[in-house]
Amino acid sequence: MDAPPTTVTVSRTLAQRLSATPRGAQLARHLAVAQLHAWGGPFAAAEVIDKVSVIVAELAANAVTHGRVPGRDFELRVSLVTGSVRVEVTDTLAERRPPAPGGVRPGGPLDDGGRGLVLVDALADRWEVLSRDCADAPGKTVRAEVDLPFRRSP
Repeated sequence: MDAPPTTVTVSRTLAQRLSATPRGAQLARHLAVAQLHAWGGPFAAAEVIDKVSVIVAELAANAVTHGRVPGRDFELRVSLVTGSVRVEVTDTLAERRPPAPGGVRPGGPLDDGGRGLVLVDALADRWEVLSRDCADAPGKTVRAEVDLPFRRSP
């Protein structure tokens, strides 16, 4: 039997378009970490920030390296949803889709790349690839979520 659908409430969101350059990817990571610190509470827990930082860095680097269309930016979105932090990185190249969760294979020891989605797969509690197939805004979004640590009250 399938689990009943859960309601997801988005309480806060950072959305930023960034240049599809290595500098833009680096800025994405810094923005995400700064925003989690600003939101505070369980969102600023070291384990959450560490995971989100790596996930944003890898997804932004992939958007710049594999999803770049000259003259088009990528978008970073970090949201607080029910029980987790959601990271979304959207690029404008629909043709090159990353493998789906469960289909990620690590690169060889001498390969230059192939480790980004392995890290996302290991650190995210859930992730998926979504198509954005409208004529005026083609592309894809990679969405990953990191669950917040559960802390019991004393």
